[in-house]
Amino acid sequence: MPDPTTPTTPTTTIPDDERFMRRAIDLARKVALEDRQAGPFGCVIVKNGEIVAEGMNRVLIDGDPTAHGEMVAIRAACRALETHDLGGCTIYTSSEPCPMCYAASWWARADRIVYAGTIDDAHTFGGFDDRPILDALNEPPAQRRLPATQCCHDEMLEVWKAFKSLPDRPWY
Repeated sequence: MPDPTTPTTPTTTIPDDERFMRRAIDLARKVALEDRQAGPFGCVIVKNGEIVAEGMNRVLIDGDPTAHGEMVAIRAACRALETHDLGGCTIYTSSEPCPMCYAASWWARADRIVYAGTIDDAHTFGGFDDRPILDALNEPPAQRRLPATQCCHDEMLEVWKAFKSLPDRPWY
């Protein structure tokens, strides 16, 4: 897996990228244009040249603001592969991932993300606006639109210290 702290230059697409991306776009088309249940976001996760999971936007269907196509697909892939580690997988998504979906892809240790539309396309054509979230992440926590206030830091540090000292602690 590439080091996530080191920026990389965009890679060229590989032959199967178009085939898998077309499936992600088909899922987006289905949920938005055929079923008219959600915005046009679809995703497939591929490992060793095979689709291991699919997902489409289910935010309105499930009443869950985290049920983006990528999140649905990541959850399904983790269940299918029986692990939280999606190393060796590529995430194909119909739109550039929002901050939440990008972070989930990172934490799942996916090898790469391939996307079709951009965040700006989603804003221009669908009214989806992730730009303020991206901008807020560059602000200090207390100055964000959704302010974050720290409380009970010393108490939580004690928990972290105890966790760190566990010889058999869970590792991610």
